Amino acid sequence: MNQDQLKQAVAQAAVDHILPRLDSKSVIGVGTGSTANFFIDALAKHRMEFDGAVASSEATAARLKGHGIPVYDLNTVSELEFYVDGADESDEHLHLIKGGGAALTREKIVAAVARTFICIADASKLVPVLGTFPLPVEVIPMARSHVARELVKLGGDPVYREGVLTDNGNIILDVHNMSIVDPVKLEADINAIVGVVTNGLFAARPADLLLLGTAEGVKRISR
Repeated sequence: MNQDQLKQAVAQAAVDHILPRLDSKSVIGVGTGSTANFFIDALAKHRMEFDGAVASSEATAARLKGHGIPVYDLNTVSELEFYVDGADESDEHLHLIKGGGAALTREKIVAAVARTFICIADASKLVPVLGTFPLPVEVIPMARSHVARELVKLGGDPVYREGVLTDNGNIILDVHNMSIVDPVKLEADINAIVGVVTNGLFAARPADLLLLGTAEGVKRISR
């Protein structure tokens, strides 16, 4: 199976997992990126079986609406049973690195509200130690140099992602060359830097279930 086929398989597995637990009032949190897009496409076939969705990015909102799925502002939704999203990396404890698509802040907000966070990914995303994938950090533009200096003190090599503005109007620094052995602490340390909106470590609130696409089928890893 190629990578797209693995993504399709985990997207369908996520739909199969949540459908029996949905009703006409259910609102689903939906993430951003290529794997999340496969999930949206699979979910759309069942759009009459739930109320609508909360999107973690403008791109996701557009794709959902294109399938006729109502998109709600998170502030109007009292609860989310599920949030389904991909990841750039995951360890065995379901700590994640996310933000390759620059939607990390909204993704983190939606994940914080959801009762169950389901991560869908292909097998290449499971790593023993996080950090091979550069860690995205969303930063207020005027703080870019200050935050970069502080990230160097934490042992990273921050690189400005040129030409990218988040949906929130901020910039991204991608932090290279970090071996992240304590992701919960590092997430808190980076978020404490003045000028940081948030970073792409999803460790304080990790995934609850990882659906991992492998050549042998979809593997389930739970916390």
